[in-house]
Amino acid sequence: MSRPVATRDSYPSWLPLLLGFLSATGPLSTDMYLPAFPAIEAEYHLPLGSAQVTLAAWFLGLAIGQITQGTLADRFGRRTPLIISTAMYTLASAGCALAPDINTLTVLRLIAAIAGSAALVIPTAVVRDLSTGHAAAQMTSRLIMIRGVAPIIAPPIGSLILAFASWHGIFWFATIYGAICWVLVVWKLPDTLAPNSRIKQNLTGMLLRYRNIAVERIFLVHALLNAASMFALFAFLGGSPGVFIDGMHLSPVDYALVFSGCAASYVVFAQFNPFMLKRYGAPKVVRVTSLVIFLTNLILLIIAFVVPLLPGGLVWWMLMPPVMVMMGCQGFHIPNSTVGAMHRHAAHAGSASALIGMIGFCFAASSGMLAGALSDGTARGMAGLMFAGGTAVLLADWYRRRLAAQS
Repeated sequence: MSRPVATRDSYPSWLPLLLGFLSATGPLSTDMYLPAFPAIEAEYHLPLGSAQVTLAAWFLGLAIGQITQGTLADRFGRRTPLIISTAMYTLASAGCALAPDINTLTVLRLIAAIAGSAALVIPTAVVRDLSTGHAAAQMTSRLIMIRGVAPIIAPPIGSLILAFASWHGIFWFATIYGAICWVLVVWKLPDTLAPNSRIKQNLTGMLLRYRNIAVERIFLVHALLNAASMFALFAFLGGSPGVFIDGMHLSPVDYALVFSGCAASYVVFAQFNPFMLKRYGAPKVVRVTSLVIFLTNLILLIIAFVVPLLPGGLVWWMLMPPVMVMMGCQGFHIPNSTVGAMHRHAAHAGSASALIGMIGFCFAASSGMLAGALSDGTARGMAGLMFAGGTAVLLADWYRRRLAAQS
């Protein structure tokens, strides 16, 4: 089962494709079942917004799991933890398909997320093993291009499954995807962390390492930039089924098309990131996109509260332009904030990547829970949460620029 260790000077050209395929586990598992929220609530006889608890459990599991997976990746290399975790994710996804009630589904989603978090942490750590600076941002953008296909195709896949089967079929699809990931890891994935570079520490040492990373201000401000972006992004993910399907009465298929159109902007914008980095540099790209994220969420908030009072009311297409611009900016913002956070932590890239993910998905979990609590069929709750995230992005970027001026 062993594979040769890949290095910066020698790694297969197809490796970014494999890493992207693995990292797509997260967005597939998140977005594919969003159109099924009303069906889940109907089958379990639950009120509007109840299915969001499973999404919040997924985000919480990603936050918890990434801390564990980062430590394992630094201790045992990148390959072995992925083999074990993809197997666990596959089994937990099968359990979700068979869940008899919402509580069982929620617990199994939590377990699947803890295991699936390896597919988010470890590919990022592999990128850091193999590249730095602009090269790392470029490689991350390639991963995002592949990973970004998932949120575009996931809702239509979920809607297509719903057209021919129940929502349980969505989790059988996730089971098959997990099994394919396991086979690819066992068969093809090289290890990018040499045995003599692996960190062997006890629990105290592990906690101290996380503390040392977290208190480094450059890391923290970039991690908070990433987390604030994720709060806004996942407010849309958690709130949009209630807004578009329950409130505006779109069919699951129509909702999937609307969602995919918004998600496509993320992928398209991400492909311009290497060019923008070369021309303007990462600090300016982050500064401009932070401002745009804030402004688009402000516009969305105004639309959500003002337009329903006008003749004709609010319709779905009015929400799309600001959401598409906001999601497009994430294609610049997330990879650059991630690379900025990990810049000084090459010696423990797995732990740094895990800590970034833990902070981000804690924000995402809180956003998902609030989206469920505020779900009333209107866009007001979703827009309010997205505006809060955009405001946090702007404040974090202000502090980032202040740190840069002091250095």
